[in-house]
Amino acid sequence: MIRILSALMIGLLFGTGIALSGMANPAKVLNFFDFAGTWDPSLAFVMGGALIVTALGYFFVLKRQTPLFEPQFHLPARRDIDLPLIAGSAIFGLGWGIAGFCPGGAIPAMGLGQADAWIFAGAMIAGIALARLARHSLATHAAARAG
Repeated sequence: MIRILSALMIGLLFGTGIALSGMANPAKVLNFFDFAGTWDPSLAFVMGGALIVTALGYFFVLKRQTPLFEPQFHLPARRDIDLPLIAGSAIFGLGWGIAGFCPGGAIPAMGLGQADAWIFAGAMIAGIALARLARHSLATHAAARAG
């Protein structure tokens, strides 16, 4: 129960920060990417602040042997950069630049009743499903060719 409550509180804090910073507003995000037009650099400060908070959080949290509410940390083990990572990152960036939402901004926007955020979330879930299907299909074909 404490894990669920802590996740809820962290999610609410994150969503509030995203909404207050304007990252749940696609127009503000799209203006950040519009260097030749109505460029709004304010989101750079939001991202820089988030980077500082995250770095400090990792610095202090990873000094612990275990997390507060889990028996172990669940950190990514892979450190290589491969084609699926590059392709996924490119698709993520294109989607963010086209829709003005990233997943972190879309979820609070859904809670604020923005219909575009719901469409974005549906497209994002469909994209995740397609990527998993493609990865599974590629692995199946590779295994069949190998033997």
